[in-house]
Amino acid sequence: MSDEGAPVLEEILTSAKEQLDEEEISLADNEEILHALSELTPIYENDRSYFVLGNYDREPIRRLNLVADRLNRRQDAYAFRMVDIRGEWDNSIQKFCLIADMVTHLVGVAEKKPSDFLVEQGLLVGTTEYFAKSHVLKREYESDEYPFGWMQDGVFELFDREGRLYRWQTEEELVDVTEELP
Repeated sequence: MSDEGAPVLEEILTSAKEQLDEEEISLADNEEILHALSELTPIYENDRSYFVLGNYDREPIRRLNLVADRLNRRQDAYAFRMVDIRGEWDNSIQKFCLIADMVTHLVGVAEKKPSDFLVEQGLLVGTTEYFAKSHVLKREYESDEYPFGWMQDGVFELFDREGRLYRWQTEEELVDVTEELP
């Protein structure tokens, strides 16, 4: 990773850490978290696990489901989304980090603002372990030269340099780039 995006990433990570520090977990909350995570045993039963991130609005979530479905068709692979983990978590960053620590791959599906995983994108590039196992499927738009904000563009550049940014416009292309994932 280059130092160009360091100030932006520092700001995102500082905000995420502050939010985590403000939260205290009760024993009941901890038990709920452990129960929810116990549903993820397929992570350990398969060689590859994919945590699929993105927008949960009606149309974009169809594409998230498409990506998860294509990945689940692979032998010895398990793909899921954040909403697949039951429980009401007060701290979504904590939920993300716990899950991200366990999986072998993090896959972000980025669409036009809001992509709904902006904070997670900061964690993906700001945490060495997460960055090493992350891939981003970025939607390209013909009619919009800059559909994403400057912060996201910096994140995309980092993934592009590492060969882990996949571009798509149509759902057919999304299926194709999903097949390129390790």
